[in-house]
Amino acid sequence: MLTKVVLLLTFLLSFGNQPEKKSRYHKEYYETGQTKSAGWIYNGVKSGYWRFYHNNGKISEKGYYRNNKRIKYWYYYNLNGRRSSEGHYQNGKKANWWLFYDQYGKINHKCQLSNGVRNGYCLMYDNTKLTSAEKYKNGEKVKEWFSFSSFKRENKLSDLK
Repeated sequence: MLTKVVLLLTFLLSFGNQPEKKSRYHKEYYETGQTKSAGWIYNGVKSGYWRFYHNNGKISEKGYYRNNKRIKYWYYYNLNGRRSSEGHYQNGKKANWWLFYDQYGKINHKCQLSNGVRNGYCLMYDNTKLTSAEKYKNGEKVKEWFSFSSFKRENKLSDLK
């Protein structure tokens, strides 16, 4: 009941006689009544912190927007609520290091991205043990290593920052 009152007040305040108000909290729902998304709208576009949900009610992703573009650090979750990936956005595109998890919540690979594509190194893991490394340029694989010693011989570890 309290949730309905808070929702009603939020709704009424967002449409009150305050024309100078340019921000409002926004929620969308699935047909089942479950929350689909929730976050802030500034000047008619997504800005600030947002959360999105699977239709089973579990969180699917969360992070920040600025002018309808994803920015900063985002987290993604599978239908069971386990983290599936996380990483940075710049101007609405995936950038820097991204971590990807297996169904048990362990990192199975991490990759450097630029403008939403692999650009740099990807490190592959099996049960937290490094098994291989790949190098990408603009989304195309250019090299692969299956031993850490051969990777170290050909690369600077400072490139992994």
